[in-house]
Amino acid sequence: MAMRITFRWEVLIVVFMLASLARAEGRSSGRAILIRNATIMTVTKGTIKNGSILIRDGKIAAVGKRVRAPADAQIIDATGKYIIPGIIDCHSHIAIDGGVNEGSLAVTAMVRIEDVLDPTDINIYRDLAGGVTTANILHGSANPIGGQNAVIKLRWGKTAKEMLFEGAPPGIKFALGENPKRSNFNPPPGTPRRFPATRMGVEAVIRQALTEAREYMRKWDAYKRKVAARNGDHGDLIPPKRDLKLEALAEVLRGERLVHAHCYRADEILMLIRLAEEFGFKIATFQHVLEGYKVAKEIAAHGAGASTFSDWWAYKVEAYDAIPYNAAIMTRKGVIVSLNSDSAELARRLNLEAAKAIKYGGLTEDEALALVTINPAKQLHIDDRVGSIEVGKDADLVIYS
Repeated sequence: MAMRITFRWEVLIVVFMLASLARAEGRSSGRAILIRNATIMTVTKGTIKNGSILIRDGKIAAVGKRVRAPADAQIIDATGKYIIPGIIDCHSHIAIDGGVNEGSLAVTAMVRIEDVLDPTDINIYRDLAGGVTTANILHGSANPIGGQNAVIKLRWGKTAKEMLFEGAPPGIKFALGENPKRSNFNPPPGTPRRFPATRMGVEAVIRQALTEAREYMRKWDAYKRKVAARNGDHGDLIPPKRDLKLEALAEVLRGERLVHAHCYRADEILMLIRLAEEFGFKIATFQHVLEGYKVAKEIAAHGAGASTFSDWWAYKVEAYDAIPYNAAIMTRKGVIVSLNSDSAELARRLNLEAAKAIKYGGLTEDEALALVTINPAKQLHIDDRVGSIEVGKDADLVIYS
């Protein structure tokens, strides 16, 4: 019982993601698999003792106490063990080749993490061994508006393209505070400092970029209306010049691209909420958000998620007001909260990070486990596929002793 309360388990197996890839490619992954006699922590449907899970083609086909196996099924005896959904890390920088930041410009919305995914990064294997099956691979925080993220499944041994989470909505990184204003960055001698250098400058850069994107979108919408009025005949109409930076930001304004915003201070969180509402879109997640407990009601009212650390504090000025109760307070105020790693090493122990919310804030076991499973799945809009143990979902499962 003590092991359940503290989540201090040894990871034995992470299973079946390759089978789900086979299913996505339209081919069978082989015979059915039955895991039986385990304590199954479904997260959303309670805990099943002495339960079984039947898997077919990478999907959960049945869950419960009385699940029958097909005659040719592979049987895994999990007596005395626990099964949880695959852990989801909502803020990771693993598997990026050549640097996490394109910091030469203040707005780099045109660059894409998926173009530089490195499937041979050993941290994929190590994090998978720690129970992580899905990760949100983010651009760094050197820019007020950084590059486009990539949501991946940690399919060790597969290509970069095969690691991409099929159907995951696209996203982009925003950043506030010390990092994008380059507080701790000194350019080489003779190189001018990049704008912005202040917090108000960071806000101004984001506002200007969104204003340009809105105008870009207006021009394209007008062009498309003219084409439609001609029954699809382009004729002599000249389309607007394509701009990959503004195209990505136009997707933000249309609600087609999720914004993941690096932040710490409460005043800056409120600033970005006001700015987003002015331009008519929602922030998907505030990342780090160490002062989120101060403005949790405002975050919840906006409809944003919060992806934070368990108990990091004071590692820089912006983090001085961080408290270990942050995740629990935001949860109680109605915010969908996840705990992330921002670290290839910490990602191997996200189950332990989640357990801290039981001590600091009194979350239940299911609420704590949700911080690294169903909640990040909701934040990334992939909860129809992963994040809990339910029939029809991907069989991304972790077995612990």
